[in-house]
Amino acid sequence: MKIFYGVQGTGNGHITRARVMAKELYAAGLDVTFQFTGRPADKYFDMEIFDGYQIRSGLTFNTDNGQVNYLKTARDIKLFTFFSDIKTLDLSGYDLVISDFEPVTAWAAKRQKKTVLGIGHQYAFNHNIPRAGSDPIANQVMKYFAPADIGVGLHWHHFGQPILPPIIETPETPKNIIKNKIIVYLPFEDQNEVVRILSPFENFDFHIYSPDVVPSKFEHIKCNPLSREGFQKDLYDCGGIISNAGFELASEALQLGKKILAKPLHSQMEQISNAEALKELGYGHTMRDMDISVIEHWLHEGHATHITYPNVAKILVEWIVDGMPAMDADFIENVWDTVDVLKVKL
Repeated sequence: MKIFYGVQGTGNGHITRARVMAKELYAAGLDVTFQFTGRPADKYFDMEIFDGYQIRSGLTFNTDNGQVNYLKTARDIKLFTFFSDIKTLDLSGYDLVISDFEPVTAWAAKRQKKTVLGIGHQYAFNHNIPRAGSDPIANQVMKYFAPADIGVGLHWHHFGQPILPPIIETPETPKNIIKNKIIVYLPFEDQNEVVRILSPFENFDFHIYSPDVVPSKFEHIKCNPLSREGFQKDLYDCGGIISNAGFELASEALQLGKKILAKPLHSQMEQISNAEALKELGYGHTMRDMDISVIEHWLHEGHATHITYPNVAKILVEWIVDGMPAMDADFIENVWDTVDVLKVKL
């Protein structure tokens, strides 16, 4: 089976999920071509697993100080390139087209009358799940950005809907946790401001990862460039994470039993909804803005949620190889029956 797999590259979460899927797809002996859009070619990193991957411009969102800027987004869209990429992407030689909220692949498949399988968190919003921060623009983006004929939505909890758990690595639970070690991933915020806000908390060691590394004069604050290997190593034994409300990193943190403080991007419905879900489920804490008092309270929080998720990537690949039969209630229930949620003391 030949598969064309489009991945939204604006955020690292989609790529992280694609890495996990790639391992299982290759293990099943499937021939997969990956395409990434949404960021410049030189901004991708640790892409070795995607042998022979393609890059196109696609569509992305501009942000300013932790908020989506729709005006800049509209100004910078290269519509001619986008439509040209859709027109020139030839999918005729593929048996299956998959989109992880990647628009060029989705629209090229629609143009060529090929069925699109959508796999990702965004497709969970086709169902009745916690939703906040909606506006007409956000609703249209969610509906038309990367449409799929078959959508497999992913979330931390099923909410009584036909969705699946997150697609993440399933490592062993860390035996030794450094409680005062905190990972910070706030790539859309002003990094100098992040360092300033964290500087008073000298009893904690902060490991900041961002695309734009700024100097830190504080011994307890280390600023790092983006690195999948370095980030995973620090994440494994840390006590908690402060991050935007992206889906994939929070999923990894829950799988490893880390406490979470999420600051969603303003005007980004998905992230605002994710923060709402974390709060509703009791899986994490949230803050609207970079708030020193909220951070201080959270730093001294002594409990976290530890969730054991199954290997959803393997389940999905087996389902694909089996011909993608309808996911009935029994199928969904059997997957969620393997999920184990515990409250743990740090």
